[in-house]
Amino acid sequence: MLKAKGFKGILMSGIVMTLVFAAACGNNTGGNTATNSSAAATSAASEAPAASEAAKLSGDIKVDGSSTVFPLTEAAAEEFNKEHPDVRVPVGVSGTGGGFKQFCANEIAIADASRPIKEEEAANCKTAGIEYTELTVAYDGLSVVVSKDNDFVDHLTVEELNKMFMTGSTVTTWKDVRDTWPAEPIVFFSPGADSGTYDYFNEAILDKAGIRNDKAISFSEDDNTLVQGVSGSKGGIGYFGFAYFEENQDKLKLVPIDGGTGAITPSHETIKDGTYAPLSRPLFIYVNKKELERPEVNAFANYYINNIGPLADEVGYIALPDEKYAEEAAKLQS
Repeated sequence: MLKAKGFKGILMSGIVMTLVFAAACGNNTGGNTATNSSAAATSAASEAPAASEAAKLSGDIKVDGSSTVFPLTEAAAEEFNKEHPDVRVPVGVSGTGGGFKQFCANEIAIADASRPIKEEEAANCKTAGIEYTELTVAYDGLSVVVSKDNDFVDHLTVEELNKMFMTGSTVTTWKDVRDTWPAEPIVFFSPGADSGTYDYFNEAILDKAGIRNDKAISFSEDDNTLVQGVSGSKGGIGYFGFAYFEENQDKLKLVPIDGGTGAITPSHETIKDGTYAPLSRPLFIYVNKKELERPEVNAFANYYINNIGPLADEVGYIALPDEKYAEEAAKLQS
């Protein structure tokens, strides 16, 4: 009996071993699949945090510069923040020149600009080791406006604007501009010297002769202050970006400008096709290349250039052609 039991024990052990081995072999083929599935799961798991991290960006992205570009950047920042609520994008309005000063001092990640960077500003950035990417984001038409109470100004020529705003001008009344107009005092309003709009007007209208700086004129880097000044003065005249006119057209009168081919009123069409000359212009942002290494800055810059077209139309600017935005987006990839 003992021998029989021993034999049976051995036999049963062999059967169990065989079954275990078969099961192991059977699982081996499927085991590769399981192993592959496990590896895929591990791979997916390793990718998941990256996607999660992308979805949970955080940090501050400091932007400053042009008050003209401000509505564009503010709109982009607000929309971006809906997708990335932990990223703060404070946007200042120190003017294009003021923005470049901070940008080249490595104080901000992005500079808003209503004109290209000047040679001396680029030199300052180079000295500080700041490399940057220039992105064109929209078109704008610098708009000349007068008070709604002004019922006689139907248009102005570039020559008349030059006569009114240039350094040393003796124009103080509307009659000084055109004999048929009344001798009512003119109250001038202009962006400050740190503004890219100031620079553009000085170049396009005054041939860089400089803007008058006397008691008849008031300066401000804040376009809303200029709006209030012109709308609150019967003899007021000023200039700023087209978007600010559209936002305040209920209290301002838009002045058509004759650049030599007849008086043209700024509009989405005339700005986009360039017939509103010489006051149509591109708008820019400048991005610090080193800052682009930060995931939140890279994400915002790409979001900005890929979404600003529709946003530009919403806030009163003129979008670039789609192919132009594709060219600008490619700059960020390189």
